[in-house]
Amino acid sequence: MIKVGVAGYGVIGQRLADGVALQRDMELVGVADVSPTLAVRALKEKGMPYNLYNAMAGNEGLFKEAEIPISGTLEDLIQKCDVILDATSAGIGAKNKELYKKYNKKAIFQGGENNDVADVFFHGYANYEKGIGKQFLKLTSCNTTGLIRAVDCIDRKVGVKKVAITIIRRVADPGDYHRGLTNALQVDKAPSHQALDLMTIMPHVDATGILVHTPVTHGHIITVVATPKEDISKEELLDIFSQHPRIRNVRLADGFLGNASLFRYARDLGNPRGDMYEIAVFEESVVKSGKDIMFAINIPQEAVVIPENIDAIRAAMEMQRDRIEAVTETNKYLGLGKWMSK
Repeated sequence: MIKVGVAGYGVIGQRLADGVALQRDMELVGVADVSPTLAVRALKEKGMPYNLYNAMAGNEGLFKEAEIPISGTLEDLIQKCDVILDATSAGIGAKNKELYKKYNKKAIFQGGENNDVADVFFHGYANYEKGIGKQFLKLTSCNTTGLIRAVDCIDRKVGVKKVAITIIRRVADPGDYHRGLTNALQVDKAPSHQALDLMTIMPHVDATGILVHTPVTHGHIITVVATPKEDISKEELLDIFSQHPRIRNVRLADGFLGNASLFRYARDLGNPRGDMYEIAVFEESVVKSGKDIMFAINIPQEAVVIPENIDAIRAAMEMQRDRIEAVTETNKYLGLGKWMSK
């Protein structure tokens, strides 16, 4: 049984903890955070299903005042684990790396950290083999994770020469205030980091892209123009996507009009927090232009990277050396692909 800890119990950390707890071949030792945040207070109100560790020396009094029990320090948690999922704020993971090295533990960092924090820039489907046995892995961002899923899915069937993307990016997560109240769109300098990151993971694909920040919170939309090596029809593309457990084909005609529709659907399914692990392809968005094929996908930014984090544990700990065996185990325990047989 692989023992796993989560450093940082925020938007991603909460979901990582829940995802690990679902894996029957892993044990969640505990989670760590620096103060009694709302997420930590909710953890207490739920009966403390996970052991909590204090990640900042001197903050013990804050937890005591809030009557939230702690099981030790971050260093205590690290020593009890085989691998740490570091979901701390950007830059903190690089500092925590020194602790992971001190105790010779493996760690997996999130997309906000610089690439040089890890041995491998990792994606479960696209380059699983490169992460096997490595001490430090870094995940791609939410947008890049979903984008690579779609492009890799096509590439493994018919090959992909190049892609051009436009990302309509939510400006903040639900509940965030630090970005302010806005009524504007903002264009980033091209090419976007997601296109560059895709080429890092899949160097044989020529990618470029533009990113537009939008004043919404529930998900990103990415439009993709792909040039496959073999000519494929709209129907063939949708069939390729339909075989992937982390991709849903949805229809505007059925009421899936955009990001908010998918968020509501996830809540109606009873998914915790309204989360979806899978990306969605809007069927009516698929169009051909010569050999190029265009489509739009929805990225549920709060949960989409969780499966790939679990894949990373499997690779780093050499739980499965075969890519398909690994992702299949992750998918099974997270309940991914259940809709495929319905």
